[in-house]
Amino acid sequence: MIQFLDKPYAEEEVFSILHPTVKRWFNGKFKALSLPQRYGVKEIHSRNNVLISAPTGATKTLTAFLSILNELVDSSEKRILENKVYAVYISPLKALNRDIQTNLLTPLKEMEILAEKEFGIRVGVRTGDTTTKEKADMLKNPPHILITTPESLSIMLASQKFIEYLKDVQWCIIDEVHALAENKRGVHLSFAIEQLQRLSPGLTRVGLSATVAPIEEIAKYLVGYEDENKKAEDKTRPCKIINTQFLKETDLQVLSPVKNLIEVEHLEKHGAMYDLLNKLIQEHKTTLIFTNTRSATERVVHFLKEKFPKNYTENIGAHHGSLSKEHRFNLEDRLKKGELKVVVCSTSLELGIDIGYIDLVILLGSPKSVARCLQRIGRSGHQLHAKSKGRIVVLDRDDLVECSVLLKDAIEKKIDKIHIPQNSLDVLAQQITGIVLNEPINVDELFNLIRQSYCYHTLRREDFNEILKYLSGEYTKLEDRHVYARIWYDATTGMIGKRGKLARVIYMTNVGTIPEESYVTVKIGEKAVGKIDEGFLERLRPGDVFLLGGQVYMFKYSRGMTAQVSSSVDRPPNVPSWFSEMLPLSFDLAMDISKFRRLMEEKFSSKKSKDEIIKFLHEYLYVDENAANSIYDYFKEQYEFLEIPHDKKIIVEHYKEKEVHYAIFQSVFGRRVNDCLSRAIAYLIAKKDHVDVEIGITDNGFYIASKKIPNAEGALKFLKKENLKDILKHSIDASEVIKRRFRHCATRSLMILRSYGGRQKHAGRLQMASLLLLSAVKRISDDFIILREARREIMEDLMDIENAEKIVEAISKEQIKVKQVFSDIPSPFSFNLILQGKMDMLKIEDKTEFLKKMHQLVQAKISLKKGKEAKKE
Repeated sequence: MIQFLDKPYAEEEVFSILHPTVKRWFNGKFKALSLPQRYGVKEIHSRNNVLISAPTGATKTLTAFLSILNELVDSSEKRILENKVYAVYISPLKALNRDIQTNLLTPLKEMEILAEKEFGIRVGVRTGDTTTKEKADMLKNPPHILITTPESLSIMLASQKFIEYLKDVQWCIIDEVHALAENKRGVHLSFAIEQLQRLSPGLTRVGLSATVAPIEEIAKYLVGYEDENKKAEDKTRPCKIINTQFLKETDLQVLSPVKNLIEVEHLEKHGAMYDLLNKLIQEHKTTLIFTNTRSATERVVHFLKEKFPKNYTENIGAHHGSLSKEHRFNLEDRLKKGELKVVVCSTSLELGIDIGYIDLVILLGSPKSVARCLQRIGRSGHQLHAKSKGRIVVLDRDDLVECSVLLKDAIEKKIDKIHIPQNSLDVLAQQITGIVLNEPINVDELFNLIRQSYCYHTLRREDFNEILKYLSGEYTKLEDRHVYARIWYDATTGMIGKRGKLARVIYMTNVGTIPEESYVTVKIGEKAVGKIDEGFLERLRPGDVFLLGGQVYMFKYSRGMTAQVSSSVDRPPNVPSWFSEMLPLSFDLAMDISKFRRLMEEKFSSKKSKDEIIKFLHEYLYVDENAANSIYDYFKEQYEFLEIPHDKKIIVEHYKEKEVHYAIFQSVFGRRVNDCLSRAIAYLIAKKDHVDVEIGITDNGFYIASKKIPNAEGALKFLKKENLKDILKHSIDASEVIKRRFRHCATRSLMILRSYGGRQKHAGRLQMASLLLLSAVKRISDDFIILREARREIMEDLMDIENAEKIVEAISKEQIKVKQVFSDIPSPFSFNLILQGKMDMLKIEDKTEFLKKMHQLVQAKISLKKGKEAKKE
């Protein structure tokens, strides 16, 4: 049963459970209990499952640990402290583990000084970086509080020796649970916690989360389900939700460096942006700037140093995933000590590493989701009662509208929904292999255990049986591709167990869900011309054009880690090089932007004056005068030129450039939904008209381009909720994405081994093995269980088939109207879509010039239209 706690405990009640030493320590460090502590400490002490959702810096971690430290100190004083693990703390980041150990050892040391004795409470870290000696020491003296990652927990659960120390764990704390739940690491963890609960039936689960929705689903993810054999009405394990989201004050604004985002020259806009950044940085003690890509992070640091050499020398730094661990740790430590004035990062500092005092967070461009916006801005004012201060700097009109609606949702705490993967069959294969390493298990008991995990609660028995067939070696043809049985299965007794002497070593060295990404060599024949990352290759279809090292290439096909291209291309690129790095707009936020568009169309349709519409903008959004005027002008231009597309109306604009016909779909559904729709529509058009088609996708829409006029309306009408998945399956089966994702799934399910015999295979060899395996698997069945999982991952996790089906159904029922228009100039809302394909080709000043030129053509056409209407009257 999931239940919200609506009333905090009185301070006296909480203090009444604390050991005198812990109480003295707390009163010496803090003025009072925080709100999460007044709600949570007593609940954790009472062994209740708890999910604490609160902003960054709201003392979530201390809330989780206070009861545990209290109990360990008490046990130590009474001399009943045992040689075992009492609490397991799991975080998604190794760096976070480093942090927590420091933040636990310091309080323990301070309490020992107060008590004038040593408690002997051990805190240990076990991650991929832990040395063999440290692991051996842990076996002799296990830590009372074990800090680890999801992958290391799975290894320990499969370890014959260490598992003995996990047989009576009292608490399991999962930090940043929202960041784990939305990917396959979270699926892996969800089942590992069920294994831990099986070993320690009295386990209490504590989840710590930033702002997240729907919070009830995260609570269910945290606690899982009761044993199906129990006669419980509500099958969810009990969990109490502590939601203190309204605790911290926020000071948020959307800023534009210039008054007019379309008519200003690039150099002026660029200069004004850096002047604005410098002004904001100088007005604050420490600033954290978030960009959305790694390349932008490096660029911002470079330009700030170039433009303001006196202000930025050794007091500025860049932080992103491509930098070395040493560099990142050094930067985090310097930030914590207050040695840095400004740090620029991509997404790497989003999660709660303690980085000291930051009084301003700047977001360059949209963070694409309300939850991410609040998470990033929550890094400022990290102290409990400090105000979180954030500024979003926008540079184009689409960004201005998106960020203004996003800010409205953030201020009104309207959080976008998280997507939690369900029934991931590759992870299941890996976890079944792990669970049988220590002892055989009955298949019915195993199936029941698996379904207690939130991520597998709806797992079908047929799928479970197919995984067992694969793991027990029933598909003998796979042995030709060196895929051997991982388990034995006795159908008579219903028991399964590990197979082969190397089973444990294979599992331990191949455990985990994070795919090994690598760079792909781009070649013309035998000549290498450069490298692209795998995420970028996934987006390419034969015929797609992209830019690399200043040259234009057309993609032909890939083999392993090589992409073959041709260089004689007379078309501009349609896939920008940064595309794979971009975060997708959340569907909920996309729908709110679409709704805002509809409200604006209603204002213009009912002939409201400019003053009335500006007044509405100030009431509806949290924008200043500049922003309100820019939004008004943008929408007025679109309305006068064409119509305003929105949540009830998709506009398909047909437009021709040179010999290429474009069908531009104005559909603000976010990139994950637009990815589904564009691939399905392109597949249908290519099949019916026997033409090569090109796709361009953004969060605000997509285009289909070909030498013939694309029959966009016909393709869209043919799409139904019932056939979308099937059409999409055919489309992705002919693309690069299936080859890569199948490799990831085959590696997770131990069909392909990353590590064997002490040797690590690099991504190129894995990809070649994967292509051969894919052919073998298709010969067995086109619906082979791991191939099916690769398709599910693409459609449900990478794309958003669920919401795409809702859109298609709404179009079928005419709840969303589709209107086709033909024009020689694209409408203002289409500018960025058209520009996307030219992004790499044009210099940044040429992009600004392109937008200005389009803007002038649109204005001229509107004037002409008005002149004709005036003559009629």
